Amino acid sequence: MKVCSQNIRKIRRNKDFTQEYMAFEMGISQKAYSDIENAKVKINLDILTRISNILEIKPSDICSISHRCGVNDFEDKYNALKNYMKENNISIPDQFI
Repeated sequence: MKVCSQNIRKIRRNKDFTQEYMAFEMGISQKAYSDIENAKVKINLDILTRISNILEIKPSDICSISHRCGVNDFEDKYNALKNYMKENNISIPDQFI
């Protein structure tokens, strides 16, 4: 999440917004907002959405989805699970074959 926090700071500065402004718009203290940018707070979807709305950007501009969550990784895990089930004689429902 440190990369996300760094991205927030970079984008905020590029827009010439202060931490005080961001905190005011979010309804939190400047210290609480500072903790977000310093990666002292885990960024959840609510925080990410609120910040991206204020900065008028997409949430993915702050935190992109990891390449490990890509289609190929999903397919590899799916195929590994199917193979495991076959090797252990666990029936696989037809809709998943």
